Amino acid sequence: MLRTCPRENEVNDLVTRGQWPHASAEELREHVRTCRACSDLVLVATAFQSVRAETVAAVPRLGSAGALWWRAQLRRRSATVERLSRPLLGAQIFALAVTLLAAASFFGYEARHGVGWLNWLEELPQSVGVQFADLSSPAPFGSAWFWLLAASAAVLVLAAGVAMLLATDKR
Repeated sequence: MLRTCPRENEVNDLVTRGQWPHASAEELREHVRTCRACSDLVLVATAFQSVRAETVAAVPRLGSAGALWWRAQLRRRSATVERLSRPLLGAQIFALAVTLLAAASFFGYEARHGVGWLNWLEELPQSVGVQFADLSSPAPFGSAWFWLLAASAAVLVLAAGVAMLLATDKR
C-alpha cells in the first residue's frame, strides 16, 4: 500500500495558500528536502498554481454587460443588412444586364436598318413652329437635333444614376 507522510497535510496547506516556502519553518523545509512524498507534492502543486496564474492572467477581460449587448446588437444588425442586401445586389446586376442587352439590341438593329425612324424629328419643329438655325446642316454633329438628342440622353443617364444612388444609399 501507499504510505503517506504525516506532515503532508501541513505542506499542502502552505502550498495551497501560496505561503510555501516563505511562511514555513526551517524544520519543515528540511523535511520536504528529505521526504519524497512531500517534495513531489510541493513540485506538482506549485506547477499547477503557476499554470493556473498564467491562464487567469491570459484571459481577456470582458467589458460591461451593456457594451457586450450593444456589440451583439450591432453584429446582428450588420448580418441582417448584409443578408438583405444580397438579393438587392442581384436585382441591380440583373437590371444592368437587361439594360445593356436592350441597348446592344437597339444599336445592333439601328446599325443594320439605319436611322430612318429619326426623320420624323426633322419635321417636328415645323409642325410646332420652332426653327433651328442649322437644322438643314448635312453634318450629323452640326445638327441641332443631334445635340438635342445627346443632351436628352445625358439627362436620362444622369437621372438613372441619381436614382440608383438613392436606391442603394446605406443609412
